[in-house]
Amino acid sequence: MLFVTVQVLQTISTTLQNRYWNLSPRACIEPNGFNRTFWEGNVYSGVGCNCSFNNNTVCHVTHIEMQGLNLTGTLPPEFARLTHLQELDLSRNYLNGSIPAAFGQLRVTILSLLGNRLGGTIPEEIGNITTLEELVLDSNLLEGNLPANLGSVTNLRRLLLSANNFNGTIPVRYSNLRNLTTFRIDGSRISGRIPDFIGNWTSLTRLDMQGTSMEGPIPTTISLLRNLTELRISDLRGPSTNFPNLENMTGLQVLILRNCSIVGTIPPYLGAVSALRNLELTFNMLSGGIPDSFRPMTLNFMLLSHNSLTGEIPNWVLDSGRNVDLSYNNFTQSRQAGCQTSNINLAASHSASVGNSISWCLRPDLPCPRNANYHTLFINCGGGRITYEGNEYEENLSGEGPSHFESHDRWAYSSTGTYMGRQSGSIFTTTNHTSIVSSGAEIYSTARLSPSSLKFYGLCLRSGRSYRVRLHFAEIMYTNDSTFSSLGRRMFDVAIQGRVVLTDFDITREANGVGRGIFRDFDVLVNGTTLEIHLYWTGKGTTAIPDRGVYGPLISAIAITPNFDVSTGGLSVGAIVGIVISSFVVLVLLILLVLWLGGCIFRKDLEDKELRGALELQTGYFTLRQIKAATNNFDIANKIGEGGFGPVYKGVLSDGVVIAVKQLSAKSKQGNREFVNEIGMISALQHPNLVKLFGCCIEGNQLLLIYEYLENNSLARALFGKYIFYKIPKEEFVYLLDWAYVLQEQGNLLDLVDPILGSNYSKKEAMRMLNVALLCANPSPTLRPSMSAVVSMLDGKIPVQAPLVKRDGMTNEDIRFRAFETLSQDSQTRVSSSTFSQDTAREQRGVSMDGPWVDSSVSLSSKEETRDHGPESKLLPDLI
Repeated sequence: MLFVTVQVLQTISTTLQNRYWNLSPRACIEPNGFNRTFWEGNVYSGVGCNCSFNNNTVCHVTHIEMQGLNLTGTLPPEFARLTHLQELDLSRNYLNGSIPAAFGQLRVTILSLLGNRLGGTIPEEIGNITTLEELVLDSNLLEGNLPANLGSVTNLRRLLLSANNFNGTIPVRYSNLRNLTTFRIDGSRISGRIPDFIGNWTSLTRLDMQGTSMEGPIPTTISLLRNLTELRISDLRGPSTNFPNLENMTGLQVLILRNCSIVGTIPPYLGAVSALRNLELTFNMLSGGIPDSFRPMTLNFMLLSHNSLTGEIPNWVLDSGRNVDLSYNNFTQSRQAGCQTSNINLAASHSASVGNSISWCLRPDLPCPRNANYHTLFINCGGGRITYEGNEYEENLSGEGPSHFESHDRWAYSSTGTYMGRQSGSIFTTTNHTSIVSSGAEIYSTARLSPSSLKFYGLCLRSGRSYRVRLHFAEIMYTNDSTFSSLGRRMFDVAIQGRVVLTDFDITREANGVGRGIFRDFDVLVNGTTLEIHLYWTGKGTTAIPDRGVYGPLISAIAITPNFDVSTGGLSVGAIVGIVISSFVVLVLLILLVLWLGGCIFRKDLEDKELRGALELQTGYFTLRQIKAATNNFDIANKIGEGGFGPVYKGVLSDGVVIAVKQLSAKSKQGNREFVNEIGMISALQHPNLVKLFGCCIEGNQLLLIYEYLENNSLARALFGKYIFYKIPKEEFVYLLDWAYVLQEQGNLLDLVDPILGSNYSKKEAMRMLNVALLCANPSPTLRPSMSAVVSMLDGKIPVQAPLVKRDGMTNEDIRFRAFETLSQDSQTRVSSSTFSQDTAREQRGVSMDGPWVDSSVSLSSKEETRDHGPESKLLPDLI
């Protein structure tokens, strides 16, 4: 081995904080040079060399695998100096820092950094590794957008990015990755729609998109992925969608479409997919029955809970012995089935119309089968019977889980789901793997968990009463040290009585460490007799730390106690007082609400002639409730501007339309007449290059105008994206604006008029138009006129007062706009020092404007001077 390579390896070893290598020039050929190790399936250390160079006198390192060794250093850039390195695998360590940009010089085919503490973004330079076939970055802390440059690595076969903090969308250039066989992006904040170009990945065998922020529907191009064997998509946002066309995927083995808002029936063609072993379609809106074509299938798991399936449950399903979950559906009848059928979960699987002819556990809401008189419940989840804080907690030791329902005298539980990637048996109960540092260690030493959905039910509770629900948690499956076993991130949601009370709950983060017990209390009103606690996984967090299949909701214990006086059967004095006060407040609020809806209070009389006129115009009407919801109650974070009229807020309507809301300020001098005039004038001006008025809101003392929202904060910037001024290209328009400001200083704005018009136009009209255009293009919102002022200027009713703009000779368009902003600040300074105040100026003009205006030598000073007397006024609509 060359000496220089030994030096490089020594630097790499030191930076990694690696103690497993015994380096020397003969390390490649000596038995103990790299100390090969292998044990427990997760730990492996091995270095491969090729010593065939220079007639077998020179060795080069070709493979470095250091898995599960808990290396605590950082990634050394010196790896790039190993020019013959083909594989670099540093999975399941404790490496921190970022991925060096120098890694772009590697010529490896495999780069695996799974299960570390790496942060920052994926360097764009990784896209320069043209030899790369596998990039595995699962279970790290990487963030930012996915680098578009990866789309250039056309040899890439496996791209594993799950359990990171990526955002943005999947880059369009990834459409070039036609050799992909595996793509995994679970548990990140990747958003946008699932791209149509996934249809280009025709070699794909596995696609995982669970727990992202992506939107449906699943694109129709997915039907082109005929080689898929595993498809997992969950928790899609957006509207409901039909079942995707998977008819050509005859080799499917795993199909999971969970919480994807899928409607319609289960396609019978799935019954012909003979290789299918795991089918999960839970938490959708599927209707119809179970296809009879499923009868010959050899499914290991068929999970269809939380849908709207109807009809009769086929006998072959009940007799199959498979793990089947049909809970929470609307089946109308079936052969009499018990509440605890082996491997079959039928809890709440039947509709209310079946009456009392079936077992209580099959009916909606699991009604009490006897006298409902319980008021306490204590469960040691995943553990044996214990006494804690004077209360006896019942045992919960069953190891069942994929599709299991189990009931006891006063409680029951339901578990659904399978762990992906787990080769050995599934885990549904666990004991602590670390020392418990909190008091009450016994209650936190065991736990029950589930890969998908876990429900506990308090049965036969007194109806109509309030209860305190205490949920105990402790993370006991990860370690509390500097090893990869401490890097797991468990995240799940919790709902009680159907209301979400915990979102993306991370026990370790909430408890400030593993092995620390915490509890969360919730007051719950039970209207029926059953209290439901639902813990469920939404695809977030890690799935492969410390090994595959350790994720999903986990809970240590449950305590339910009454918020009422048990001895009297009624509420405690404090509770009674609280309820009386709350009821009185609610009653008063209801009365006020009725009066408000009836227009009796809190509203100005809409018979006001001026405001009534606004509603008679051709514009939409919005309620104040709609606008408050859209702007988050006029949150200051949504404020995008301020003018003389009042503040302007950005908002999003319930249908997703983005709006700008102009709110009349109490300090504004614009009155009802100007408010109505502005609505009328803007409603009458219809043009693709004018901002649209969606409508108004008139309630109480609130006068609101609702416009379409323009992303850019300057009309001049917005014009770059519009083809106006006779569809002038962007570059020419920048040039035009530059000359407009130069010519304004020299008094020669008319030089901008198209020569093709000759002299057949009104020079005064043109000057007025050009000065108004300059006013509207001001980058500072406070210096732009209102639409009512613009129309008045164009009509010659008020003088046009254009700002005097100084240019600094810069040519870059971004710098120009910064110069414009500087100009705006200068203009405001000049205004503040002028003889007349802004309010005085407005009163003299006789109209309210949304900001101060600056006098100019080329401004047209009077109504008479600006009015056009000739036929050339047609120039105005041509230029707008």
